Amino acid sequence: MSNFDDIFNTPAAQPDAQDFENQPFDKDAWAEKKQAERDQVYALEDSTAETIAQDGGKFKEYLDVQSHFDRYSVGNALLIAAQMPKATQLRDFDSWKESGASIKKQQKAISILEPGEEYTRDDGSTGVSYNVKKVFDISQTTAKSQAKPAVSVDDRLLLKALINHPPVPIQTAADLPDNVGAYYDHEQQAIFVKKGMDAPDIFRSVSMELAHAELARDSEDYSRPEAGFKAYCASYMLCKKNGVDVGGYNFKTLPDSFKSMEAQGVRAELSSAKEAADNISMRMSKVLEQNKAPKHKDHER
Repeated sequence: MSNFDDIFNTPAAQPDAQDFENQPFDKDAWAEKKQAERDQVYALEDSTAETIAQDGGKFKEYLDVQSHFDRYSVGNALLIAAQMPKATQLRDFDSWKESGASIKKQQKAISILEPGEEYTRDDGSTGVSYNVKKVFDISQTTAKSQAKPAVSVDDRLLLKALINHPPVPIQTAADLPDNVGAYYDHEQQAIFVKKGMDAPDIFRSVSMELAHAELARDSEDYSRPEAGFKAYCASYMLCKKNGVDVGGYNFKTLPDSFKSMEAQGVRAELSSAKEAADNISMRMSKVLEQNKAPKHKDHER
């Protein structure tokens, strides 16, 4: 009987280096692969938008992500919420490597989108192409997660920051209903605030009415009922970002009009809420930055 064991000891033929040199770069295959990656991420973004519109718990999870990563787009916040909602610090592979950290074994990257090159559409307008970017949370790396020191902002300063350069005048009022802490009056173009409230209640109620004023400023046909949910979301994100208690906010039941939207409509609603919160937060930051305690250098001995 013949013995074939020796064939397993024969070294596998190695490809000639010249073979690689003679193979041209397949640009079409590369472009097809990149497009497939984008399509997969876009599909995840759409499915997540549709999911959070039906699930109050998932929706709140998205708002928490967006309030933490407030500089990220709605689309990227949706992607993070879908892949790692507890993420706290995201960087790509090279950035973590430059900081001295490495990615732990068997960690799956989080896919987000970053703007690429501009291009001209068929109608002559300018569009922006997006590329898939792979990032990792600090929990996926060898970097030591250091808890940020709690930033204690004086209540008075926080409220002063909140009402810094408001889009409409704000004044106190004694005759608001018992269950209304503040109210944006579209006809009078003013916000009225009940007297005698504590700081957290003032922040929650005034932030919501400021969001109404922002939404009204960006809409030709403002309707308080239609803007209510977006203002509510903007107020929640502002509170979450600034350490104001959000225990009273309830997202268990979402509006029927919101639940019936397709992915594009959901993103549009979220973008409006985020823009209102961003505008308020931008004005707040100017006051808070100016009032940061100066850093003192240690004296040399």
